[in-house]
Amino acid sequence: MARVAQQVRQLYEMCAVALVSGRAHLDGASEVGFDVELPVFTVGRAAELAHIHPQTLRQYDRLGLVVPQRTDGGARRYSLRDVSRLAHAQQLSQDEGINLAGITRILELEEENRELRRQVARLRKPSGSSVFAADADGGIVEIERSGSARRWRRQIHVDPRALPARRERYDDGGTDDGSGSQAVVVWRMA
Repeated sequence: MARVAQQVRQLYEMCAVALVSGRAHLDGASEVGFDVELPVFTVGRAAELAHIHPQTLRQYDRLGLVVPQRTDGGARRYSLRDVSRLAHAQQLSQDEGINLAGITRILELEEENRELRRQVARLRKPSGSSVFAADADGGIVEIERSGSARRWRRQIHVDPRALPARRERYDDGGTDDGSGSQAVVVWRMA
């Protein structure tokens, strides 16, 4: 098991090197299966990967520029997204002469653009490739159509062609653990 963890860490480090060198980008890393939010790197390793002094990482954290996740003991752990942001912040500061306030704004706008590109890509998928459902808090979530989604529809005995193009509430007849019935809200695109 430790060997698998070591191999996974090495893969993440290779991905981080590719991100920092500009040979890869976060969306591509995510598409091939990397969890770009997984807190993998210590302060020292993230600093090495991003070519930044460890004290600069701590300063960026204090300023809110790049805020890593924390372990239960309070140690900082950086993700691929964090390493990419660190390297980009360093490049903007050193090569472009941009101050930290400007870097913060640029990084915020770039993240917003990435999210908008992901949304556009989802919207460009063929009609009927997603199902919308309500999460536990009542918010609308998009579920990509897959084999498990088809099995889920069969389990609640609803013919998808019979679903109206508006919000409907269906009772699934109980949960797997026998704790009772759950209502499922489904939206279908017209």
